[in-house]
Amino acid sequence: MWKCPKCGREFKNINQSHYCSEKPKTIDEYILAQDEDKREDLRYLKDILHEALPDAVEKISWSMPTFWKEHNILHFAASKKHIGFYPGPAAINHFSKELEAYKTDKGTIRIPYGRIDKDLITRIAKWCIETGNHA
Repeated sequence: MWKCPKCGREFKNINQSHYCSEKPKTIDEYILAQDEDKREDLRYLKDILHEALPDAVEKISWSMPTFWKEHNILHFAASKKHIGFYPGPAAINHFSKELEAYKTDKGTIRIPYGRIDKDLITRIAKWCIETGNHA
């Protein structure tokens, strides 16, 4: 067990990522809570998704930035070495050829920082909303 020296919460994993204080209520708050070197890519991804899904609502769901319209369309989250992008398993299958350069697993795409493909993210987001596929 590991105990966070800031908030005192206990976790199974040493140095587990978590929020010591109140959880963010907006995507912008979520981004501001991340390490400074990750914020630019997270803002860029948020902007891409906002442009691709202009009618979607931005919210936090499952402690992650989420784009929602009648259901969760997709999520993303900061990790140490990548951004976890969660469009759901059907999207991973549909875009499998284009995702060969990324690590993928059960509805997750791991996007290394500095390697956000705007065109691909846009097409995935639009496909998710058009087909009703959701995370």
